[in-house]
Amino acid sequence: MIIEPRIRGFVCITAHPDGCAAKVASEIDYVRSNNMGADGPRKVLVIGASTGYGLSSRITAAFGYGAATLGIFFERPSVKGKPASPGWYNSVAFEKEAHKAGLYAKSINGDAFSDTIKDEAIKYIREDLGEVDLVIYSLASPRRTDPRNGETYRSVLKPIGKSYTNSNLDTDKGVVEPVEIEAASDEEVTSTIKVMGGEDWEWWMDALAQAGVLAQNAQTVAYSYIGPKLTWPIYTNGTIGNAKLDLERAARAIKDKHATPAFVSINKALVTQASSAIPVVPLYISMLFKLMKAKGNHEGCIEQIVRLFNDHLYSSNGPSLDDAGRIRVDDWEMDPAIQADIEKLWPQVNTDNLYQLTDYEGYQKDFLALFGFGLPGVDYSADVEPDRPIPSIPEELS
Repeated sequence: MIIEPRIRGFVCITAHPDGCAAKVASEIDYVRSNNMGADGPRKVLVIGASTGYGLSSRITAAFGYGAATLGIFFERPSVKGKPASPGWYNSVAFEKEAHKAGLYAKSINGDAFSDTIKDEAIKYIREDLGEVDLVIYSLASPRRTDPRNGETYRSVLKPIGKSYTNSNLDTDKGVVEPVEIEAASDEEVTSTIKVMGGEDWEWWMDALAQAGVLAQNAQTVAYSYIGPKLTWPIYTNGTIGNAKLDLERAARAIKDKHATPAFVSINKALVTQASSAIPVVPLYISMLFKLMKAKGNHEGCIEQIVRLFNDHLYSSNGPSLDDAGRIRVDDWEMDPAIQADIEKLWPQVNTDNLYQLTDYEGYQKDFLALFGFGLPGVDYSADVEPDRPIPSIPEELS
């Protein structure tokens, strides 16, 4: 079949297998072109391994350090001739390249919040790896079922205390218009913390420690975001920001309970499926990209993660932390000069000058690339087979 992008709101409901493979290949090439050093992870568990920062972490560990990787994700395979989700195709492409390079790579497709998937991951670690020395926690989900009480919680992107109005970019129409978001209820705040906070990360680390599969030198990192003051009402001071504070609480708890270094890495704003759903943020990202590209220090997921591994997690000096104990690879984004320019630009941008004053074109390109579209060297007019199974691990690597 010929697969074309079909966009509904902030989601593309189709994905191109060859395009996703090309995107994965480009990230692998970037990692291989960098000198990652001799010291690094050897056996890595990535929870949320199929897209964004989680996928880039898996690629960096495998192709930067030769690490064996076990990936956890919840993706949709091709069904009845329909394309699979982009995360599925990403994982197919990653495992093919990893096996070709002689690297152990296995994946589990299922609900990472469940005890069943935790038990399955521990089983594979015991049988195949013995232990892991790095655990990446990179889950982004709209809902979570707590395995201990059976209740399902849903996250919301809302301010706390009072409603919030600001300029917003309708990415479907390319229109800049005001958006008003009502304040969250107490129940919505609690539910968002349950979904996007640190409880599940903590439970993963508890389970791994109790099973005896954490290496003596193991460390763990979870990904977060803070952003500029203009987005704080909807993000940092909103429901999602409260959840991210709980992520930092979990890092301290993991360190105290298991004597395992646990870090929260504050990463740069990028076009992801999650960020596309946050009001105000796509307009901010479009402005940010234009300014950072002009300055020559714009980064995508893979560049951010390579810098995180090189300059922090596996630096000879160890991670550099801010006053709150967090790693900051959003430092170039939060450059006061960049942020001052955005504050000046913000009230000027409207629908008519959107393409002139922002990098909305780059935003659109990055958005389509998430789903495997617009990649160089891919023939999108060609007939492709949408059914791509996750490859079995070769016997010699298991």
